[in-house]
Amino acid sequence: MANELLRVENVSAGYGEAVVLNNISLSLEEGKTLALLGRNGTGKTTLINTLAGATRQYAGSIMLGAGSSRVALHKLAPHERAAAGIGWVPQERNIFKSLTVDENLTAVARPGAWNSERVYTMFPRLAERKSNLGTQLSGGEQQMLAVGRALVLNPKLLLLDEPLEGLAPIIVEELLRAIRRITREEGLSAIIVEQHPQAILAISDSAVVLDRGTVVHSGTAQELREQPEVLDRLLGVAR
Repeated sequence: MANELLRVENVSAGYGEAVVLNNISLSLEEGKTLALLGRNGTGKTTLINTLAGATRQYAGSIMLGAGSSRVALHKLAPHERAAAGIGWVPQERNIFKSLTVDENLTAVARPGAWNSERVYTMFPRLAERKSNLGTQLSGGEQQMLAVGRALVLNPKLLLLDEPLEGLAPIIVEELLRAIRRITREEGLSAIIVEQHPQAILAISDSAVVLDRGTVVHSGTAQELREQPEVLDRLLGVAR
């Protein structure tokens, strides 16, 4: 039996007085990947931001880890959540644009299996540009750097918010291969928000669909992949 890594129970959260998420519950086992799906504006990014500590949480609990190493994330500030094992790649990427690629990676690195060299092996494009400033990178390269920065934190859980958005097809393929390797081969747990469900369902174990800030579907990724009519009903975007 795999250990449970994340448990979200009855979480309501939002921004200021605006409640976006209502009574959300989900769980994730160690070494597993969860696809977080839904139409635009259904609360996917808010949920990722809530796990990272970037929203106002009104109710519920978020627990990370198992046994004696279990941590109540909802009680921690964002920087404490990173120290506890959250690696967050927001939509905005948030790389340090005035630093070089190499400085971006070394500035945040924490001890563990992932270091700059492993990131360069994963993303050879970054290795070729290690002395370039963040401003000198393409959108795809910035996204690779954002993922690399999350990895050198040596997290327990990787949060990826629309990592493929607005990227050229060749870069999408490269990133998908890297994400598959990180999760499937390296066994890092991940929650991935994506507008292209089939691409992410193919490399995920489970799937949750949000609508109007609540969970409207939860099951295995394979079930959802094999039932395009259900995907269509839930998202209106079956491929």
